[in-house]
Amino acid sequence: MFLLTPVLVAAICILMVWIFKNADGSTERRKGEPGAEARPWVDEDLKDSTDVHQEEAEADEWQESEEEVEHIPFSHSRYPEKEMVKRSQEFYELLNKRRSVRFISNEQVPMEVIYNVIKAAGTAPSGAHTEPWTFVVVKDPDVKHKIREIIEEEEEINYLKRMGPQWVTDLKKFRTNWIKEYLDTAPVLILIFKQVHGFSANGKKKIHYYNEISVSISCGILLAALQNAGLVTVTTTPLNCGPRLRVLLNRPTNEKLLMLLPVGYPSEDAMVPNLTRKTLDQIMVTV
Repeated sequence: MFLLTPVLVAAICILMVWIFKNADGSTERRKGEPGAEARPWVDEDLKDSTDVHQEEAEADEWQESEEEVEHIPFSHSRYPEKEMVKRSQEFYELLNKRRSVRFISNEQVPMEVIYNVIKAAGTAPSGAHTEPWTFVVVKDPDVKHKIREIIEEEEEINYLKRMGPQWVTDLKKFRTNWIKEYLDTAPVLILIFKQVHGFSANGKKKIHYYNEISVSISCGILLAALQNAGLVTVTTTPLNCGPRLRVLLNRPTNEKLLMLLPVGYPSEDAMVPNLTRKTLDQIMVTV
């Protein structure tokens, strides 16, 4: 009897380990089931180090706050009410014509225009004026094609596995897939990177507050500037392509790819879905 006791104890321990392992495995399987994960399309590159917390690193790695900034009188142009209404209406009508265009001509665009629209994007507000954005302009045909190869390879996996059936179904009406010809034909590609943190002159890390929101605002201004200049684009977020594109473009690891914009003139045979936008009463609430 006494000789069996250790055996029984060992058997019970093995049984308990087996039960716990199977319980964990079933939990993992449930996580992988459709609908179990709220956002299966999260870009791992963006999610990684998106929020940099100062307490997670040594204090001497981070730059202390800078000295006071000089304040100057604000210069403002005020318009008569009628002109305000006119200008706001005209600006709305201009942006209301903006469409996502996937058929882009290979006709070259003036680079001065590209410089100006990026300067306009750089006027966006940012957390503590950290300006956490980097705009990479790609014109070289070979580099553009390498970008296309990376994106199409990842996008095929996205459509077939990562995005899930609901997202793929929702995109069918737009007739999109993982083939991105415009990455070759567009004369300019603008890749917008967010800097999750920066570096001061002495090499210490500099916190970039609300970096993703700041860069997103900058992208909105960039879209408006492109529309104002008479150019077209389509907002693309290359899911899980960031690390490879970052290496290709020789960008540092503190930069994460947020958006890619192929920019140019629309091709002669360009088509867009016949969509309508929500009305004012559907998007605005007055309190």
